[in-house]
Amino acid sequence: MLNFSVAQIISLLVVLFVAFPLHELAHALTADYFGDDTPRMMGRLTLNPFAHLDLFGSLMLVLAGFGWAKPVPVNQYALERNSRTAPALVALAGPVTNLLLGLAAGLILASGLVTQPAAANQVIPSLYQVLYIFSLINFVLFFFNLIPLFPLDGEKVAVWLLPPDLGSKLAALRRFSFGPMLVLLLILPRLGVPVTDWLVFTPATWLMNLFL
Repeated sequence: MLNFSVAQIISLLVVLFVAFPLHELAHALTADYFGDDTPRMMGRLTLNPFAHLDLFGSLMLVLAGFGWAKPVPVNQYALERNSRTAPALVALAGPVTNLLLGLAAGLILASGLVTQPAAANQVIPSLYQVLYIFSLINFVLFFFNLIPLFPLDGEKVAVWLLPPDLGSKLAALRRFSFGPMLVLLLILPRLGVPVTDWLVFTPATWLMNLFL
């Protein structure tokens, strides 16, 4: 989905300094609302992107098109209000933020206020290019983070919302660390089972096309 032109790299930097920090800030604000002051004590209740960015994850986003920020530390036992669903809501806050950012940029494109240039500039991206890439990547982040496998947000949501016996079985997969994720991302596609295409890129592209 990415060809890594100079214009595209510049657009990815916009994602890096806007979408990633807002995703993590949403986790921090939701945890703080439910009574956990850990994010506040760790300085994560801020719009300063450098408080949220991970150096290696940032480089991976720009160089490989796939990256991550520093996870917000949350003490689930300190979540006081509506404690049964609070951890799920804290986890869900990040992906929902990506969805809202993608929808906002997509609506601007759909409104016609920003038009696609006749010829793409490979050095300086147009506002249309930036908004398109920003919207698409946020949709990708939304669907990707909802995959119910550790360490993604979707796993935390599923563990807390599934019936206790099923949630415990899903949480038990954490002992395999990144193993299930590697199977999903690397092994299954090589076996001709493009699960990430089905779960992430196809719905993200479909959602993007609604605005175009």
